[in-house]
Amino acid sequence: MTQQFYVSPEQLMKDRADFARKGIARGRSVVVVSCQDGIALVAENPSPSLHKIGEIYDKIAFAAVGKYNEFESLRQAGVRYADVRGYSYDREDVTARGLASVYAQSLGAVFTAEQKPFEVELAVAEVAPTQEQDHLYRLTFDGSIADEQGFIVMGGQADRVSSAIADGWNASLRFPGAIRLAMGGLVTDAEAGALPATAVEVAVLDRLSESSRGSRRAFRRLNDADITALLAEED
Repeated sequence: MTQQFYVSPEQLMKDRADFARKGIARGRSVVVVSCQDGIALVAENPSPSLHKIGEIYDKIAFAAVGKYNEFESLRQAGVRYADVRGYSYDREDVTARGLASVYAQSLGAVFTAEQKPFEVELAVAEVAPTQEQDHLYRLTFDGSIADEQGFIVMGGQADRVSSAIADGWNASLRFPGAIRLAMGGLVTDAEAGALPATAVEVAVLDRLSESSRGSRRAFRRLNDADITALLAEED
């Protein structure tokens, strides 16, 4: 009869955490920035169809790093949760905090009960009428949740990118400045100049979408031409 090796719960959790961190670090970074015009979401992602940024509900967006199949399943589950809650109760009852809590429970359950944790890190952003009321939530592979202020950086060389964003961020930034700052922070030391528009995925949550576009849906994905034109604008 084969005797199984004993592994302490502490060592098991540590091994799972190390495994997930290594997987996330291999991905390319995502930056979420709150600014005067709304919230800008920028990801280093050359794929035109495998999105790392998506819309969840009227004023809520999702961004992720890590394994695509894992965070895409979470994104779809978030859309279903938001649709059912908004239909069953009221659209105002769908909030980033509620969505982040659901994600935290799912990630925590997988981390503790399953053999392999999700190799993902998520951001849930909700734009509000004023910048001070914006909500930015960051969720890690073990279900931990943090309420961030100003910006979020995930994946890849997160520490270096976060330092670059912190040096240039201020509350008075407009969309052109916020996107320019994020794209500048995503450039690695080995690269020369700024990232081209074709190398990034960019979306925004418009703070004044109802007055400017007549729509409750604040999410807007930018194509290469939109990004180039926006970067050419003055702040």
